[in-house]
Amino acid sequence: MKGRVVLAAGAFSHLLARTAGVKIPLETERGYNTTLPDGGIDLRCQVTFGGHGFVVVRLSSGIRVGGAVELGGLSLPPNYARADAMLTKAKRFLPGLNTTGGTQWMGFRPSLPDTLPAIGPLPGTPNTICAFGHGHLGLTQAAGTAAIVADLLTGQATGP
Repeated sequence: MKGRVVLAAGAFSHLLARTAGVKIPLETERGYNTTLPDGGIDLRCQVTFGGHGFVVVRLSSGIRVGGAVELGGLSLPPNYARADAMLTKAKRFLPGLNTTGGTQWMGFRPSLPDTLPAIGPLPGTPNTICAFGHGHLGLTQAAGTAAIVADLLTGQATGP
């Protein structure tokens, strides 16, 4: 069908929706991690420190220490002290962890107040289909969201 738009711009989606006159209460949670090239430990499974807000996981590129949530919006500079704090805690729990030489990262997690993603027509603009607001689960929910959006675009019934 011609003339359809999919609004899937992550943390920037609410800014684009605003150009259509629609105000979306999307907030940007910022997450931090550090990928250590040589973690110095034999980590064979993901270790979650839920009470401390971080995870340690082996990747092909090294060991990642990540987590944290900061409501900092899109324009504030990264606060890498958050990533440093996770490394300090991780070193306490895993004394053999080599915390030197890491690469720090900060990313945006588009989140809505009810924690549910916005999937479906943009209010008042039925030719625009929304697909954003997945918070921490964007990659996890991407395939399911894509299937729903494809059904909406082709006029198919959504659901099982």
